[in-house]
Amino acid sequence: MSQQFTFLNIDMSRWTLIYGLWLIAWATIVSFSSGSTSITSWIPAMLGVPILVMGALCIALPARRKVWMHIAVLFGLVACLGGLDFFRAVFSGGDAFANPAAGASKLMLLMSGGLYVFICVRSFIWARANPPA
Repeated sequence: MSQQFTFLNIDMSRWTLIYGLWLIAWATIVSFSSGSTSITSWIPAMLGVPILVMGALCIALPARRKVWMHIAVLFGLVACLGGLDFFRAVFSGGDAFANPAAGASKLMLLMSGGLYVFICVRSFIWARANPPA
């Protein structure tokens, strides 16, 4: 097995699976616990499914891992950018947690998407500096 970038001793393929599952679980828990009937409460899952699929493809088809990870990080970036909507209420003088489930979801997307993109970029930099033999 070739050496790979790891974060907390977990390789990026598995981090991608974990992050995709996290987003799906978050959307499911928040939607059901808040009794939301809005499709927007499922946005984290809508981003999590393609991230999860890309992680599975990284594991199933490792020869194309570079492609799958670049697609996954794009969805992670969309999650992070979508989470910036949290600040719309803050800067307009409103309450970001007027709807607690929506506010928490936006903040979670911002923070987790930002972290995911950060570790993906770190792994891309590592891969560039450590090409396969």
